Amino acid sequence: MGVWARIAQRTDDLATAILEWDRRTMQMIAQLPVLKRFAKLFLTATYLGDGYLWGSLGLGLILFGGTADRILVLIAVGVTIVNMFVFRFIKLIVGRIRPTDAMPRLRSRMIDGYSFPSGHATTSFGLAWIVAVSYPHLPIQVAVYAAAGIIAFSRVYVREHYPLDVLFGAALGSATACLLLPLFDWLFL
Repeated sequence: MGVWARIAQRTDDLATAILEWDRRTMQMIAQLPVLKRFAKLFLTATYLGDGYLWGSLGLGLILFGGTADRILVLIAVGVTIVNMFVFRFIKLIVGRIRPTDAMPRLRSRMIDGYSFPSGHATTSFGLAWIVAVSYPHLPIQVAVYAAAGIIAFSRVYVREHYPLDVLFGAALGSATACLLLPLFDWLFL
């Protein structure tokens, strides 16, 4: 076997091992008895991650905030739209199927059949980045990242994503927001 064939074989073996770890970890999280106590919290977090939590925050800023808060909501909408295009594009390219039906899901509503990356994690961490940078107060930063983290984790718990889906989504959303926030600040301010 040539050098390139050995490299290709080791790369395939590594990818297979990573995907198997991802599958086993998702199953372990979904079945942990200690987490069953929080099942309602995770299911609620998944639904809130559909846009209700962040939309409510934005609506609150529009209704009760100042001009800078309203501009920030526009920036957040812009970043979210870009994040949605990016994660949907990656989902189409990668085409990773959501966790199999070997383990029942806790909810039946899904927009698409692809799992990598998690859109909930992407948008939640993108918005958490914007809020944390724009409102540099530790309690606010902890709250938005806790919300984003619980939403992302809930996606694994309800068996709609693998752990790597949400980890990549969190990194993708944060990176997109980090790159776009200065541009949008420049455009709107």
